[in-house]
Amino acid sequence: MKIMGLQKSLWYHLSARAAVCLLGLWLGPQRLGAMEPQAARIDFEHDIIPVLTKLGCNAGACHGAAAGRGGFQLSLYGSQPAADHLAITRQLEGRRINLARPADSLLLLKPSETLAHGGGQLFEESDASYQLLAQWIAQGAGQTSQRRLDHLRVSPTRQQARVGEEIAVHIVAHYADGSQRDVTRWTVLTPEDSSAVSVRGEPQQLHVHRRGRHVIIARYLDRVLPLEILVPLNETRQTAVPHTTSDHFIDREIDAALASLAIPASPPTDEATFRRRVSLHLTGRLPPVESADQPLSREAFIEELLSSEEFIEYWTLQLAKWLRLRAQPNDTQGLATYHSWLSQQVRRGTPLDQLAQQLLLATGDTHTSGPANFYHAAAGPREQAEFVSELFMGTRLRCANCHDHPLDRWTQDDYHGLAAVFARLEVGRQISLREEGEVIHPRTLEAAPPRIPGQAVIAADGPDPRVALAQWLTAEDNPYFAKALVNRLWKHMMGRGLVEPIDDFRATNPATHPQLLNRLADEFISQGYDLRSCLRSIASSRAYARSSAALAENRDDDRFYSHAHRSPLEPEVLADAIADVLGVAEQYAQLPLGTRAVNLIDPQTPSLSLDVLGRCDRKENCQADSQAAGGLPQMLHLFNGDLLNARLSAPGGRLEQLL
Repeated sequence: MKIMGLQKSLWYHLSARAAVCLLGLWLGPQRLGAMEPQAARIDFEHDIIPVLTKLGCNAGACHGAAAGRGGFQLSLYGSQPAADHLAITRQLEGRRINLARPADSLLLLKPSETLAHGGGQLFEESDASYQLLAQWIAQGAGQTSQRRLDHLRVSPTRQQARVGEEIAVHIVAHYADGSQRDVTRWTVLTPEDSSAVSVRGEPQQLHVHRRGRHVIIARYLDRVLPLEILVPLNETRQTAVPHTTSDHFIDREIDAALASLAIPASPPTDEATFRRRVSLHLTGRLPPVESADQPLSREAFIEELLSSEEFIEYWTLQLAKWLRLRAQPNDTQGLATYHSWLSQQVRRGTPLDQLAQQLLLATGDTHTSGPANFYHAAAGPREQAEFVSELFMGTRLRCANCHDHPLDRWTQDDYHGLAAVFARLEVGRQISLREEGEVIHPRTLEAAPPRIPGQAVIAADGPDPRVALAQWLTAEDNPYFAKALVNRLWKHMMGRGLVEPIDDFRATNPATHPQLLNRLADEFISQGYDLRSCLRSIASSRAYARSSAALAENRDDDRFYSHAHRSPLEPEVLADAIADVLGVAEQYAQLPLGTRAVNLIDPQTPSLSLDVLGRCDRKENCQADSQAAGGLPQMLHLFNGDLLNARLSAPGGRLEQLL
C-alpha cells in the first residue's frame, strides 16, 4: 500500500510539472512572461469555466439545467462564476475538490470516469482539461479573477468555401489590460446544421459537407459570435440571366450576394403580375381589371397605391396585427377606439418612432384614449417586457427569464429590469401609474431595479421609468428599433425576413444580408421613420419585381431572393379576393353586407370563412411562420366546402352572369 501511495504521489508531482509545461504553452508568452509565479496562476472565471463549457458540464442538458443534475448545479454556460465557484468548492461539504490530494477530487474523478459518471468519460488524465483543473486545485482553487475580458475576435467571420474544404478557425480573447491570447482550444463551435458543417480536430477545424450558407456559433465564456461559411450553389459563376445595371442600393446588395454564391437571378415578372403583387402587398386588394390598361409607369402605380384609401385600411390591419389588437372581455369600446386612433396615424403618416413613443408612454381611459389600450396586449409586467422587446427590438428577451440567454447577451437582470419598468402600471379600463410597484428577481428574491436592456439602471423612485426606455428605444443610434421595423416590412414585401424569425435578432442569428439591413435601417431613419417611404423603396427595387418562376440553377435558393418568394395570402386578403372574383360578398356577423375582411376591427368577429383560412387570434406574433395559413383542413374546404362552392352556385354571382 505504501508503494502504491508513493507511486501515486510521484505520478501526481510529475503530472503537475507536466501541467505547468502545458499551461505555459496554452497561456503563451504574453501571460507567462519570464515564468513569474504570479503569471502562472489559474484564473477560475477565464481558465476553468471555459473548460467546463467546452466539456458540456454547464450546458442545459447537464449540470447547467435549471435543477442541475445529480445534485450538482452550475449556471448555464458559466454565466454566474461566483455561484459556480461556491458550488464546486463549498457545496457537498467541499468534497468536489481535495486541496491536499487534488487527484482525489470528484471534479477530476468523475469526468475521467475513475468513479461512475452519468455523463460518461469526458477526458483522460493526460488531457489538457484534466491537467488545468488539477493545477487550479493544487493552487488552492481560488476564485480571484486576474483580468477582464473586453471582446473576442473570430477569424474568419465570413468566408467562401468549397464542399470538402477544411477551414481553420482562430478565436482571440482581448482583455481590458491590453493583453490577448488564443482561446480557440477552449471555444465551443456549434454548427446550426451538423450535416452541412462538422467540427473536428485539435486545433478545431470546420469541415464543409454541403452547399449553401452555413452559420457556426462560437461560444467562449458569456460571449457568442457567429461565423458564416458561403458555398456557391453552382459550379460555374456564369449566371443564366445577366444582372442589369441598377443604382438601387437594395439591388446592389442582393446582386452581390447572388454573384458570390453563383446563383442566377430569374427574369423580371410581367406587368400584370407585378401590378397584382404590389397591389396585394400595399393595399391587400387585387387590382381592378381596368387598371391593366392604365398607361402608368410602375413608379406611378406604386404612388397611386400608397396614396389610396385602401392603403390606409390595409396598413391599419397590419399594424393592428403587430400590436395584437383584440377585444378585452366584455369590452369592445376600447378596441374600437384603439383601431380608430391607429387608422388616423396611418392616414397622417405619423412617423413610427413617434407612434412607438405614444404607445409606450400612454395613460388614461382606454375608451377615449386609443394608445392606452397598448397595455391590454400583455397580461403583466413580465409579459409586457417580452412583448415590447419582440415588437420594438426584434429580440426574444423571454429566454432570459429563468437564466441568462444562452445564445445572446441578455441576462436575467435585463429581463426582470425591463419588466420592472412596467411594474408600476395599473392596468384596467384606466391605465395609470402607481407610486409603487415591483418585480421580484428570482435569483436574488429582491425587487429588480428598472433598467434598459443591456444599459443602465433607471431610478426606481424617480419619474416614470418608461420615459427613459422610450427615449433610448427611439434614439437614432439605437441598434435595434429601426432594424426590427424594416425587417418586418421587408418580410411583408419579400416573403422572408433578412433576419428570421423576425423577432429573434441576435449575434448568433445573423441577417442573410447584413449590409442591406443596415442600409435599410439608415434610410428608414433618414426618411423620418416613414412607413410609406420604406415600402416604396422595397417595391421599386428590381429584386422585388423578379418572377417567382425558379430556374434550374436557383430553385434551391430560399433566402437570397434570386426569384420571388411565394407566400400564401393572408386570410383576410384571400377572403376579400374570393368575394371580389366570385362577385358574392361575405356576411360578417351583423355588419353591413359588403364589409371587407381587412376592415374588421375585432379579430374574433364570427366567420367560418376566416376560421377555415387560418386567421391569427393576435395573442402572439401574427407574422410568425406558425401563423401562416395552410394545411390539409383548409385544402379540403377549398376543394369541397361551401367556402367556394356555395358562392360559385349563388344567384347573381359572377359565374351566373358570365353563363
